[in-house]
Amino acid sequence: MQERTFGRLGWDVGEIGYGMWGLAGWTGNDDEETDVALERSVDLGCNFFDTAWGYGEGRSEQILGRLLKKHREKRLYAATKIPPKNFQWPSRRGSTLDDCFPPDHIREYTEKSLKNLDVATIDLQQFHVWEDDWADDDRWIRTLDDLKREGLIRGVGVSVNRWEPNNVLKTLRTGVVDAVQVIYNIFDQAPEDELFPLCRELNVAVIARVPFDEGTLTGTLTRESKWPEGDWRNTYFVPENLAKSVDRAEALRPLIPDGMTMPELALRFILENPVVSTIIPGMRKVRNVEANLASSDGRRLPADLTASLRTHRWDRTPTKWSQ
Repeated sequence: MQERTFGRLGWDVGEIGYGMWGLAGWTGNDDEETDVALERSVDLGCNFFDTAWGYGEGRSEQILGRLLKKHREKRLYAATKIPPKNFQWPSRRGSTLDDCFPPDHIREYTEKSLKNLDVATIDLQQFHVWEDDWADDDRWIRTLDDLKREGLIRGVGVSVNRWEPNNVLKTLRTGVVDAVQVIYNIFDQAPEDELFPLCRELNVAVIARVPFDEGTLTGTLTRESKWPEGDWRNTYFVPENLAKSVDRAEALRPLIPDGMTMPELALRFILENPVVSTIIPGMRKVRNVEANLASSDGRRLPADLTASLRTHRWDRTPTKWSQ
């Protein structure tokens, strides 16, 4: 596992981290399988784990807490997120800080996450949605300053709404935010336009999430794909999205080099960008952990292949189903 510096916080983190949403809140979970996969990730050098209270109402945090306790001798970084008070994902235009992150709510859920993780300090506390209009309301800044001074958090992060990478630029310029989490993959290249240059300028860490476009870039979806009742993917892959996503993935197949899978290609594309600090694919099985972490071996994609992948950029705007 290769490592990169996590922005101005200076942490040495593995290029491939662990996204933990799928461990709580998606169907098909197996606790024993989850524990084995997490253990294997640590064995292979994974040291950055991203969770949230909203993933199973704290259940994913508790799973991570058990892992941290087992490996007290290792420096594993725990990142979590505060849910919006109105529990709306994503935030809506016109939402106020009081609707989503009033000071007492920030503190309440930081304390809940501390308990779930069973730690004294959260490495990275993130906002799970965001509106750049809130940048000027300094109550969130004062609250985070208090939490830092009390030793309850180390760093501050913002998870940007889907397909809105510029909805955080003013907030980053406050100088308070240490890391930004954003959707970035072969299709979603828009963060390169304005967000990444600003992160480079301010030395803000970049966490690339959804590297496989919720599964599209695994190459396993078809136009007939369905998931069990209650699975979030049924509400995201509505017919109009599923068909277009499958077509886009199929168009990539001729570009996959011999001996490489589509997921590996997807990860290696992201690793070509030095602004990215770590990638957090969701992983539930040992085979996925081993395959994904193996992509961090220092090898580069051929320049002509990277250039070809850039032509598959897919600019999208938020819809009622994009969440």
